[in-house]
Amino acid sequence: MKKDITFKALKASGYQDKSINEEIKDNLIARIKSNEKVFEGLWGYGDTVVPQLKKAILAGHHINLLGLRGQAKTKIARSMVDLLDEYLPIVKGSEINDNPFHPISKYARDLIADKGEDTPISWVHKSGRFFEKLATPDVNVSDLIGDIDPIKAATLKLPYSDERVLHYGMIPRANRCIFVLNELPDLQARIQVSLFNILQEGDIQIRGFQLRMPLDIQFVFTANPEDYTNRGSIVTPLKDRIGSQIFTHYPKSINLAREITEQEANVSIADKTAIDVSNLAKDLLEQVAFEARDSEYVDAKSGVSARLSISAMENLMAAAKLRLIETATEKTSIRLVDFTSIIPSITGKIELVYEGEQEGADQVAKILIDQAVMQQFEKIFPRIPKLEKEGVKTPYTDLINWFDNNFVELNYTDTDNEFYTNLKEITPLLNLIVEYAQQLDEADKNFCMELVLWGLTINNKLDKSENDMAYKFDNTNVSKHFYGNN
Repeated sequence: MKKDITFKALKASGYQDKSINEEIKDNLIARIKSNEKVFEGLWGYGDTVVPQLKKAILAGHHINLLGLRGQAKTKIARSMVDLLDEYLPIVKGSEINDNPFHPISKYARDLIADKGEDTPISWVHKSGRFFEKLATPDVNVSDLIGDIDPIKAATLKLPYSDERVLHYGMIPRANRCIFVLNELPDLQARIQVSLFNILQEGDIQIRGFQLRMPLDIQFVFTANPEDYTNRGSIVTPLKDRIGSQIFTHYPKSINLAREITEQEANVSIADKTAIDVSNLAKDLLEQVAFEARDSEYVDAKSGVSARLSISAMENLMAAAKLRLIETATEKTSIRLVDFTSIIPSITGKIELVYEGEQEGADQVAKILIDQAVMQQFEKIFPRIPKLEKEGVKTPYTDLINWFDNNFVELNYTDTDNEFYTNLKEITPLLNLIVEYAQQLDEADKNFCMELVLWGLTINNKLDKSENDMAYKFDNTNVSKHFYGNN
């Protein structure tokens, strides 16, 4: 925390007065010239959103971030705080961060007129220069702009015509700050109108007070395209006053999605140490979200938030942690059977179309997991033929035949040693791993054993049943011999 100084000392320090646009712009230019990373943690936006964001800042524009839910719109807005100066000098006691060089409130003007060079100056850290408001239908002009405060008028014995009876709303209090208005279409049209002059001319009007207050604010708005039809719209004159509209998007690759999940998931260091998550398990988790975004059961206009993968990872880790507690062991790994624990994360993050409602949310979640399993399966193993020619072996014939007289039960609560020893007793399964997954590390090989069994059940080559504690694989209810052309 910097100590208070006088206006005279501020001038003597060589402080350069800047608008917030100039401040952000200068700090952006300095970072670019020194090859520093400008925005931290915005995975997948390096070639798309970030360049547009830099140009909007250099142009001095207010910004509208337009994209589906879970596309880091608010994170982008919050990251702009890093481009502010560490501390900002204000007239001490000012409600609206008055610039001592250009005071705009009556309080600051009067104080400077009275004390001159001895006007006390205090400092605001950049963390205190970020204001955020969620636009909801109940937001009114008083919340955003301000109103007359009758209690203040009575206490100070002032008439309502005196500017000192005003209570400033969130926007004037965000003077010389970044102000983020989330879900802009949810704001009623008549409230959006109140922003016109603030964006263009800097004027505000409160209950008949015609004030010339050139507020210095960097506005960032966020909006979801779905909201334009479902709940409201951005009125055209307001949209016209927003300099740059930037479209966000979901990660375009599994690797980028993994980076986001790793960064955002709330997993302790202790849990990361005790619980091993193979690369295949991480890929499968992200693949579920990719399948959801392309699913015929899920409303694509609503989007599938990146929070699905984040929440799912937290549930996966919780399932493994519960096993550690119940088995009194110190180490375990994520298994495919653990993926049932991510179903609540899926059902809470997707909006279903009519066909999905008919299937039911839980069933859709299981379908998405199965589809993700097959995507990962076919990257490593040969495609499973739907029909088999009589007398012609496939890579999976020996394994399927093994289940004629055997079954395997995979218990959630087994220790890793018990769990994988059980799987490794299936010799044809081990042969498949050696032939097609030899290049993978040991953790991925272990995960592949489950992947093969799961893939065969999805293709009706084996039967899979489950209860609260275990999965059982056999071929009791499966017609084992299919004849025809591949």
